[in-house]
Amino acid sequence: MADDADVIIVGAGLAGLVAAAELAEAGKKIIIVDQEPEQSLGGQAFWSFGGLFLVDSPEQRRMRIRDSHDLALEDWMGTAAFDRPEDVWPRKWAEAYVGFAAGEKRSWLIERGLKFFPVVGWAERGGGNAIGHGNSVPRFHITWGTGPGVLEPFVLRVREAQKRGLVSFRFRHRVNELTRTGGVVTGVRGDILEPSTVERGHKSSRQVSGEFELHAQAVIVASGGIGGNHQLVRENWPKRLGAAPKRMIAGVPDHVDGRMLAITEAAGGSIINRDRMWHYVEGIRNWAPIWTEHAIRILPGPSSLWLDARGKRLPVPLYPGFDTLGTLSHIMSTGFDYSWFILTRKIIQKEFALSGSEQNPDLTGKSWRQVLGRATSGIPGPVKAFMEKGEDFIVEADLSKLVARMNALAGGEPLLQLAQVEREIRARDRQLDNSFSKDMQITALRGARAYLGDKLIRTAKPHKMLDPANGPLIAVRLNILTRKTLGGLQTDLDSRVLGADGQPVAGLYAVGEAAGFGGGGVHGYAALEGTFLGGCIFSGRSAGRAAAASLA
Repeated sequence: MADDADVIIVGAGLAGLVAAAELAEAGKKIIIVDQEPEQSLGGQAFWSFGGLFLVDSPEQRRMRIRDSHDLALEDWMGTAAFDRPEDVWPRKWAEAYVGFAAGEKRSWLIERGLKFFPVVGWAERGGGNAIGHGNSVPRFHITWGTGPGVLEPFVLRVREAQKRGLVSFRFRHRVNELTRTGGVVTGVRGDILEPSTVERGHKSSRQVSGEFELHAQAVIVASGGIGGNHQLVRENWPKRLGAAPKRMIAGVPDHVDGRMLAITEAAGGSIINRDRMWHYVEGIRNWAPIWTEHAIRILPGPSSLWLDARGKRLPVPLYPGFDTLGTLSHIMSTGFDYSWFILTRKIIQKEFALSGSEQNPDLTGKSWRQVLGRATSGIPGPVKAFMEKGEDFIVEADLSKLVARMNALAGGEPLLQLAQVEREIRARDRQLDNSFSKDMQITALRGARAYLGDKLIRTAKPHKMLDPANGPLIAVRLNILTRKTLGGLQTDLDSRVLGADGQPVAGLYAVGEAAGFGGGGVHGYAALEGTFLGGCIFSGRSAGRAAAASLA
């Protein structure tokens, strides 16, 4: 039987599109299958903030940041904490990826049309020792155009290849099986789902209208992770993070269901590090949801006071933006699956941003006028909308009223005592009477403002929360938000899927989140941020080039 294409790619997200663009440049014929309708082209990358991890970039140097490959690699390895025999390939991927981020990544992306916002963000600051978790310096480069801006050059290249007859799409095609011939993966088989006109991100029908089978010389799995499948998240939840939350909200659309992982495993692929995952603790329910249990993540500056469900301040160094999984582990140890921010109008005005392309219309729409307006016109519009309409926001001038409403929102037995909350805030406020402090968060705030980017747009001038001039007070209930799969299909540096014997499964590749962003877990136990989209790009490029070479 004649092949339908040279390569079949399962998944029309960022990683799959990058692989397709590389294959098309090599003159190969590609079929891209995806269970979602065409309007969802680009997958969950479309909804992202568009952050990319770069090392020693011109943007960093203009912001007076001294970065280097060695510093970045030390940060990565200290954060990943690789400690398993199966981490051999993830470690190699980590070394290769940091080299890419410190080398050709920026120029390669700029050649394809990407541009970057000039202020570099400082995510995952760590707060421990120098060789431990976290970014020593700001490395979070926001793409001009956010997630859609990251996708645009690859979508354009694939669409151009489609016009030349090199690429064809099969939307609403759900793969149920990878087919093999003589031990080589040579195709896919599955269901054709009924047409769907739902808008991007909305849950689409799973009604079957037919069957299909396609053949090729190789298959690339680019199907994403498990973040939209809470059952799978709970099944794989690591004991080191405590019990799985009873209540979780979703940071990714419903189609991020993890189906292809088991299907690929059935075809001989090996999945490693199933228990490594990346979920956020600053989730709020979207007041205008698109997908099921739609959550938005707050991208906080470092000033908010973080309290657990009983009003006790989180320990050092669990401050906003410092250690995501360390904070998640601590919150789950409290016996509750939520926590609280308490802050002021001055803090929310300067420090709060919301993750996601749709929550940042100025950056997504590439409008400098709107960006300048964000910096000069008070609380950003999307944040203000959540303050007014979001169920997790409470605004009060009086602390006693604020605490009463916090208890009412949580429901059940009142867990917050006014005296306890007030004591935490007053003790924190007293630390501002001097230019020095034993409160490490106050010290961290002053350190953050030593970085020009934070001082300009990200960290409010330290001030007393209970001073009415800085009010009103604001409380935000923070929920666990599911997001990324850090483990996945084990791959070598050519993105070839490895079997249980450590040897490549002939004809089979995996990229993006399905492969743990490379190797079956390039991040190890934790991420430095700005590394998920970049992992999709790097692994997609690797698979596309390797598959093209193998077919030459």
